[in-house]
Amino acid sequence: MLPECDSPNARLAVLARQLCAGGTDGSTWEHVQQAPPDPIIGVNDSYRADTDPRKLNLGVGAYRTEEGKPYVLRAVREAEAALAADPAANKEYLPIAGLPEFNRLSRELALGPGHAAIRDGRVATVQALSGTGALRVGAEFLAQHLPPGQPRVVYVPNPTWGNHKTIFGKAGMQVREYRYFDAKTRGLDFAGMCADIGAAPPGAVLLLHACAHNPTGVDPSPDQWRQLLALTQEKRLLPFFDSAYQGFASGDLDADAASVRLFASAPGPQEMVLAQSFAKNMGLYGERAGALSVVCRSKDVAGRVESQLKLVIRPMYSNPPMHGAAIAARVMADPRLNALWKEELAGMANRIKAMRQALYGQLVARQLPGDWSFVLKQIGMFSYTGLSKAQCEALTRKWHIHLTMDGRISMAGLSAASCPYLAEAIADVVATGGSA
Repeated sequence: MLPECDSPNARLAVLARQLCAGGTDGSTWEHVQQAPPDPIIGVNDSYRADTDPRKLNLGVGAYRTEEGKPYVLRAVREAEAALAADPAANKEYLPIAGLPEFNRLSRELALGPGHAAIRDGRVATVQALSGTGALRVGAEFLAQHLPPGQPRVVYVPNPTWGNHKTIFGKAGMQVREYRYFDAKTRGLDFAGMCADIGAAPPGAVLLLHACAHNPTGVDPSPDQWRQLLALTQEKRLLPFFDSAYQGFASGDLDADAASVRLFASAPGPQEMVLAQSFAKNMGLYGERAGALSVVCRSKDVAGRVESQLKLVIRPMYSNPPMHGAAIAARVMADPRLNALWKEELAGMANRIKAMRQALYGQLVARQLPGDWSFVLKQIGMFSYTGLSKAQCEALTRKWHIHLTMDGRISMAGLSAASCPYLAEAIADVVATGGSA
């Protein structure tokens, strides 16, 4: 019990002395444990701390130029300059659902401007904090509004982007895996995938990567996508597409949307959920521009779904930021900027394809054991090398090549100059098994 003191300040001073005398027992946060570093973002931290001039960052998926520098698209620079010069521009709050023009253009980009679901008003779209935010809002909505009695279960590929499990788990969904990657062929385990999806309970949510699967770079073929659609309908599963690389995988926006459009156009009409990110395909990494769309069976249902999505967003972050969405909307809406964007997208995708060819050539020249043609067959930003954790650790420790410990490398972080160095390092850790 505190002794009597002449003033509140004196009482506080006595209390402080008692707390200090008692050690750390009185600390509110003393029990907090050190969290492990994020397996992807932590790669950037280790890269920055590395002082070796040969260091190479192949961890985080961000496009780099041949000189290893971040790239801001010309279309984005011009759109941003136009926004800055607009005398009518302001900094007012956006609506809870975000910038309406951005939402409209986003769903048209994914589904196609003439799609029946858009024409009929059956798509509820809200702006989100890039792809991660879209996934989280979608997960929260599903956890709250899947039919009563239906299990809150989501099936994700094994492997998948590391944040998927956490996002759905934090929303209260039970996360299960389906087979996806064949370690022997470094390709798709389609039989295992279908078997696991076929065993899912009716009404389960099925997470699918729209294109350029992260981390493997392995996608189903068009015929396999059609088989997956048939299986999804047969099992009455709810598709949830994560579209983070539209246009960035092949260089063609329409080609990379083929899987999404196939499912959205299925007889029924098909219900589905779609998370979009403009981080990669517009280089708007730090602007956090994304969208979440829910394709419904009627315009009336879409209106009610949108109202509930707003109730998810309001207590989470109130309303989204304006700048990135305004840039993206201007690029998509302006015919000249849109054409420039598509040209730059094709250029980025082609440079990554060239890096795949260069790396493969360097690996073959060193006569590594096994078949390394998977480097050419995989698509998009990443290549899943199949290297062990020990080999990856050796790449970082001995060769100062920073990557995630599952063997995923960002092809966008390579250059013609760095391909021989990476190939030499891979040859070394393959030969030694990752030992010193």
